[in-house]
Amino acid sequence: MRRLHHPHVVKLLEVLATKTKIYFVMEFAKGGELFAKVAKGRFSEDLSRRYFQQLITAVGYCHARGVFHRDLKPENLLLDENWDLKVTDFGLSAVKDQIQSDGLLHTLCGTPAYVAPEILGKKGYDGAKVDVWSCGVILYVLIAGYLPFNDTNLMAMYRKIYRGQFKFPKWTSPDLRRFLSRLLDTNPGTRITVDEILQDPWFKKDYKGIKFHLEDSDLKRQGNHKSLNAFHIISFSSGFDLSCLFNDCDISASNERFVSSKSPAKIIDRVEEIAGAENMKVTKNRDWGEIGRI
Repeated sequence: MRRLHHPHVVKLLEVLATKTKIYFVMEFAKGGELFAKVAKGRFSEDLSRRYFQQLITAVGYCHARGVFHRDLKPENLLLDENWDLKVTDFGLSAVKDQIQSDGLLHTLCGTPAYVAPEILGKKGYDGAKVDVWSCGVILYVLIAGYLPFNDTNLMAMYRKIYRGQFKFPKWTSPDLRRFLSRLLDTNPGTRITVDEILQDPWFKKDYKGIKFHLEDSDLKRQGNHKSLNAFHIISFSSGFDLSCLFNDCDISASNERFVSSKSPAKIIDRVEEIAGAENMKVTKNRDWGEIGRI
């Protein structure tokens, strides 16, 4: 998520780790879930279009940077203090590195009512195309106030999804019906793309575009910050300290680890300053670069 900086994507501000837990510090979305708002009643076509425009600009931005959400639904769309949309919960997302030799993703994931039919087929899928399908389901929910594919029997619901069996609410306009049909096309090869969505007449009405407040070029000027994946973060836990496999050490000794954006020299200077005030001496282990005290 550190590579994503878009006004309609929730920011990842910081990652913190303790010995047993990992914490993600996220941007606060004061308005709560979009789901809670639509649960009170369906939206007008104009309001639905506004939120859908914001959703598509965010999804298109993510796709352009090789990130596919794969679990888009109203519960994962938040609202800020201005009632603007924010995409969140990238826990099931995939990146281009996960695409296999056939050019497709193969991990089965997503929320049943929003999952694309090609995922049910278990033959691999295009991450961008399944996100577009989920966006289509979301738009239907905003307009109708209920799901296009629903059944008390899960397998019956999957059959409806696989066959594309749904009915339009009677209040939907002809342009919207045509647009929804392209979004909920069961054939991923002919399903509308994000670029085509941006050119659709229904979508373009009152569309003002998005000015990104932080572009990738701005990130480069901030310096080369190494990204940490989950394995790097977990490695900071003392339970995953493997140094004793290669060096004699007392595994019962207590220790603390932390992550800082400051340079090692500045950290050591500060530690020595505090240690001096407490009449302690700071030593550095040459082999491992660890700071100890006597």
